[in-house]
Amino acid sequence: HAMALDGVTGIMPWQGLANEEGGEEDHHDGSATLGEERFCLSDSDDEEQKFSFRPDEAPRNGATGYAPAWAREGRRRVRADQAVRKMRVITGMAAIGGFLFGYDTGVTISGAMLPLRHAFDLSETQEEVVVTSTVFAAFCASLVGGSINAAFGRRVAILVASTIFTIGSLLLGTAWSYESLVLGRIIVGIGIGLASLTTPIYIAELAQPQMRGTLVTINALLVCVGQFTAGMVDGFFAPWEHVGWRYMLGLGALPSTIMLVGFLYLPESPRWLVMAGKSGQALDVLRSIRETDQEAHEEMLDIMAASPPPPPSATFTLHNYDVVNTSTSNEDPASPSVTNGDTSAFGKTHFVGRVVSMLGHAPTRRALYLGCGMMALQQLSGINTVMYYAASIYEMSGFSETTSIWLSGFTALAQVVGLIVSILLVERVGRRTLVLWSLSLVTLSLLGLGLSFFLARTMSEPVNHENVDDKCASQPALIWNGVTSYCYDCVSMDGCGFCNGACIEGDTQGPFSSNGCPESSTWIYSACHNLFGYWSVLCMVLYLLGFGLGMGGLPWTICSEIYPLQYRSLAVSFSTATNWICNMVVSATFLTISGPAILTTYGVFWMYGSIAFCGFCWLYCVLPETKGLSLEEIESLFQRDGDKINVRPMEDENLSEQKELVVQERDSE
Repeated sequence: HAMALDGVTGIMPWQGLANEEGGEEDHHDGSATLGEERFCLSDSDDEEQKFSFRPDEAPRNGATGYAPAWAREGRRRVRADQAVRKMRVITGMAAIGGFLFGYDTGVTISGAMLPLRHAFDLSETQEEVVVTSTVFAAFCASLVGGSINAAFGRRVAILVASTIFTIGSLLLGTAWSYESLVLGRIIVGIGIGLASLTTPIYIAELAQPQMRGTLVTINALLVCVGQFTAGMVDGFFAPWEHVGWRYMLGLGALPSTIMLVGFLYLPESPRWLVMAGKSGQALDVLRSIRETDQEAHEEMLDIMAASPPPPPSATFTLHNYDVVNTSTSNEDPASPSVTNGDTSAFGKTHFVGRVVSMLGHAPTRRALYLGCGMMALQQLSGINTVMYYAASIYEMSGFSETTSIWLSGFTALAQVVGLIVSILLVERVGRRTLVLWSLSLVTLSLLGLGLSFFLARTMSEPVNHENVDDKCASQPALIWNGVTSYCYDCVSMDGCGFCNGACIEGDTQGPFSSNGCPESSTWIYSACHNLFGYWSVLCMVLYLLGFGLGMGGLPWTICSEIYPLQYRSLAVSFSTATNWICNMVVSATFLTISGPAILTTYGVFWMYGSIAFCGFCWLYCVLPETKGLSLEEIESLFQRDGDKINVRPMEDENLSEQKELVVQERDSE
């Protein structure tokens, strides 16, 4: 638990490379030399790891462990390739959490909802309960998940999430009643909520700054890949009328099991390990995923400078160049403590106290406003309305049930394309530019989608008011007069259908009366002929493409990097909870507010478009660019003159000189 600069000899990272294998180095001691510095970070007295450099002397030919330049460059390239491969494995395994989120969204809501409606005879209210039960469970799990992350680590939280999701998927696949279906949805929601909170943090804390945006966005890409995969699974099993939905839901256990097994072999986040006082393990992890030891050591210094105080048994104090392990019994009161706030994830402060402390920290509070606002905007711009009810929207546009299921699957591919473009551009163009372009496209496509439904109504066949039953003559309306004027208005009312210009009572089999409806005419009960159905499809595709370009993944990326380490788990849990609560509000109200009695289908899409436009204006003013910055550097973007911040004693001239020396040694190598 110590980091010391006490004149005891160690070796430089290049000296250990000759014996290096898989990130482990050969460490040996020598005699003390004036001017030599040694850093020691460990978890126990018998588990020290040392590295050193001489600020006044570089290694010379013939020195112990020195290798020719070509050999050192070769080893560096091999190690760099190993680090990249390991980060790919880590990112891919963690991103399965995003895949689970997307698969559940796509398979259960967009595709399986139609056969579930028939299998359990679900009412409109019960459909909304099936949707919102998962979202509400995910909201609750995301609130609790911050404490789980802080206390037990990112890796443990992901293991718990994958286990819970597996159990829930198996229950959904064997559901025997409406109640068991809702229970399975709640269990799955707990797993999704915990995974959606943790996986972006885990990836962001292990990734290099120049790769972080790309890697975290891959997690969002897997959400869309999951939705697209779900659409294909739905389409494949749709003809299996009575058991197809069981396979749709039960197959979710397969990727969650892969994730569970994979994370048994992946490392913990080094930043969480530092907070837990396990600095030796943290350094091991950094060495295994960074191209050089100098890079790992420099990042370790930055993490320690920005981290909250670890447990009392591993408290660090600083006095000049000496950083030693202290305890309550022998701590020197004259030595300044390394602090960055009044609370720690490992301290005894209760949850409310940690929240109060976080909100009292001005930079974190500003970051929290931005993070929660972006998460709310992501949902209130209508994305999960489109994803949850894609098949229903296509049915409203006049397509058959089977065609609607297939269309909902293939349109999800548009968001995948948008996210792939986002991944390619995020470290070149930047987060801010992509988010603003995304919101512009989302606004325009939502306005176009609303217009397609408006034209579908006004261009449908007119109703002859002389052949209208009293029940079908009008309906309650908020933003229009409610008078049945078009075929679209007629079929939107329960128990009414359209036939040869007449709007009369009937059911799926036909009209109850033949008055005004000759036998040779066509009985329309569910959807009128729509000349603008393909316009709706086009606007849906453009919406998902534009959304994937920025708003699909970058809110998660930005929220995983803008919060200080000491509050990161708690702050991300708040922003994730905001996402889920807005998700729940949107998904629980869409079918209701899109009805003719309230906003109508076109009115609700225009409302979402207005929200997206307002969000564009707001983010244009407040969203900073974080491209290429370390997590520790991003914290300074939210600091203002006059903020009362506990300044770390480690951020003094001595530490700055240490960092400069490390950089000089790295550059000289």
